[in-house]
Amino acid sequence: MFPGATDERERTDGTGQPDRTDANFVVVGAPLDASTTFQPGTRFGPRRIRHFAETFDDYDHRTDQYFSELGVVDHGDVRPWDDVSEYLEWLEGTVRDVVWDEAIPLVLGGEHTVTLAGARAVEPEALVVLDAHLDLRDEYDGNRRSHACVTRRILEDVASVEEVVVLGARTGSEAEWERASEPDVTIVPPEDVADWEPEPALLDRELYCSVDIDAADPGYAPGTGTTEPFGLEPREMRDVVRAIAPAVTGFDAVEVNDRDDGQAASLAGKLVREFVYTRSERA
Repeated sequence: MFPGATDERERTDGTGQPDRTDANFVVVGAPLDASTTFQPGTRFGPRRIRHFAETFDDYDHRTDQYFSELGVVDHGDVRPWDDVSEYLEWLEGTVRDVVWDEAIPLVLGGEHTVTLAGARAVEPEALVVLDAHLDLRDEYDGNRRSHACVTRRILEDVASVEEVVVLGARTGSEAEWERASEPDVTIVPPEDVADWEPEPALLDRELYCSVDIDAADPGYAPGTGTTEPFGLEPREMRDVVRAIAPAVTGFDAVEVNDRDDGQAASLAGKLVREFVYTRSERA
């Protein structure tokens, strides 16, 4: 279980269904590892994020809150199988149940493809992504469900999404940069993220926030599949999460694998907690 969260298996109603009466946030693990293109291992991401969050104090001095008192419930993992499209539909249904129960889903990946299921379930008006890559390919190696295509798929397949803001992007194909120049995509390069502030119009929308851990410079988070130098500082990522948290109705942290000593998982877990503290404080 995510440290400070309640095990959902211990909270059932009379029919055996999850009792989310007091749940404000629900953690859903999504250990999909189907299309990682360089260093696989995202199947271990949810487990590692939970594990390396164990050392964090329950109390947050900045917001004067205890994580364990903020109504966080852990659903456990939605374990994947071979058919990725089928799995994404099942994951979407799991996350949509969280939304229908008036809680905010916290999805732990898993490769970035799982964000498509999260966005479909939450139906946000805009997507804010922390990511080294544009992920705007139409297909990668013939696969339209590749993690390299997830932002493109969300723009095309999630009707509610009017705009995507990608912070920290520093690489992409020529075709991706052409797609990124269209009005529904805003790119904030790494060197500008520290000074970025969300426009009031963005905060007036319902947002989905996706944190691809490779947005961080690999010196801080080497445990990810496709490292890309010249990335973000952890504090910059934290500040973005804090800035948009009041408008966020769905959150995920993805692309953590097992190829470091816990740096990537620790950063992902801390950003999840920063989101929960800030969202709860502003609620």
